[in-house]
Amino acid sequence: MRRIIFSLLLTGIILCSSGIAAAHFTMVFPSDSEDTIWDVAPIDYIAELGDTKDIYIMWGHPYEHILFDMSNVPEVTVTKPDGTVEQLTVEEITVDGMDEDGNMGTFVAYKTSFTVDQMGDSVISVKYEDVDEDMVDFTKAIIHSGEEMWVGWDTEVGQETEIIPYMRPYGMEEGFVFAGKALYNGEALAGANVEIEIYNTLEDGIEIVEAAEEMFPYDAPMVFTRLAKTNDNGEFLYTLDEPGIWFVGVTMEPEQGQPVRGVFIVPIIESFPPKAAGETQATPSGKTASTPGFVATIALAGILGALYKITRKE
Repeated sequence: MRRIIFSLLLTGIILCSSGIAAAHFTMVFPSDSEDTIWDVAPIDYIAELGDTKDIYIMWGHPYEHILFDMSNVPEVTVTKPDGTVEQLTVEEITVDGMDEDGNMGTFVAYKTSFTVDQMGDSVISVKYEDVDEDMVDFTKAIIHSGEEMWVGWDTEVGQETEIIPYMRPYGMEEGFVFAGKALYNGEALAGANVEIEIYNTLEDGIEIVEAAEEMFPYDAPMVFTRLAKTNDNGEFLYTLDEPGIWFVGVTMEPEQGQPVRGVFIVPIIESFPPKAAGETQATPSGKTASTPGFVATIALAGILGALYKITRKE
């Protein structure tokens, strides 16, 4: 037990200094129309019973908002709260975006849809094999429906490499710790790279990347893609410190053959309750949220809380 806790603390606290440049991800974005794909927000992963959810699937760099043509047709299923699995039909579409050289154009993507016919959590599972990257990507996203119907978000759907979340992946605020376990063929995936990246719109991506390249010319991508490791039990944790759509991916890299990655999409909402402009959060001791000691205490409390949830599962 002590070794597990020590390893998890190291995973949560130590940030590797060598980021992975230009991380590709399968972006799974619910949207009302193709015109609003790129305005994706946490609310888009919420549905009312009876809604038809359109799901758009793109391949690219979420942080920099760079797109590539999808080289194969993705396989998509939805696992419903009662465990029923439905195979979804996909159709090829094109979406507007920017390539890695900064040129605007259109890119091959895919679209599917399904009807939310059960209260609880529907798990969208996407398998995509990219020819250029020579890798297989398994992605999961949760569509939640129903007040306090928190059932199905940690369902294991049988992906070759799969992330099982320990934290319910909706209703999570900025600064919350996300923890989970990575599996490969159902077994713990130990010592694997965990890539963590947030999605930016095109305008924000261009601005943020320019600022990063100016501030960190020696290795700008280290702030694009954060990097951690799974422990001996395949477990990991990381603080998602901004509101937005986060991608958490764990890769199994074999000695021979294609890397196989499992990705979990985590929508993070803004802090609640919202603070008025200029307001700081007071504490009984008189400290504020901007006080370093207070921030460290909150961070440690979050990590210990995550560890408590993890160790209870053993």
